Amino acid sequence: MAEDLEEDFDEGEGSEEQPESPSSKLPIKKILLLVLPILLLLGAGAGLYFTGVIDAAMGKMKGGEAEQAAPKTEGVKPAGPAAFMDLPEMLVNLQTQGRKQTFLKIRVALELESPLDEPRVTQVMPRIVDSFQVYLRELRVEDLQGAAGVHLLREELLTRVNASVKPVKVNDVLFREMLVQ
Repeated sequence: MAEDLEEDFDEGEGSEEQPESPSSKLPIKKILLLVLPILLLLGAGAGLYFTGVIDAAMGKMKGGEAEQAAPKTEGVKPAGPAAFMDLPEMLVNLQTQGRKQTFLKIRVALELESPLDEPRVTQVMPRIVDSFQVYLRELRVEDLQGAAGVHLLREELLTRVNASVKPVKVNDVLFREMLVQ
């Protein structure tokens, strides 16, 4: 009797399992054969796009070779020695937590493309100083710490001075003195 029950039990297990149909699951090899080439093509396309190969090829198709062969010379200033122009010393208070005031004393020089640009920069000097002071007053002491902080300060000041002196271009902002106290 116990043997009959075991046989019935074994038969019940076998009858509950349903055979898997081949269409319900794709083997992993077939998935890889379909998906892997697509991923490789997408990756190669993204690599070409981000390295600029696609943009260069598109420029050549649109006649970019003719533009590159004959560079534009109108509006180009003659290449000459760079000129340096000192800005007035600035003293600003920085953003702080608490009652203690922290000050930043800074002297910078601007590197201009040409000495001929000095009159234009002098003409808009109040605008340059104003944009610098507004930005500097928003800084915290933590923003000026380390080489990364100084580099970010240089980039921000360069962006602001170039916006103020357009169409003149300032090549760099050079720190002559910077004191945080």
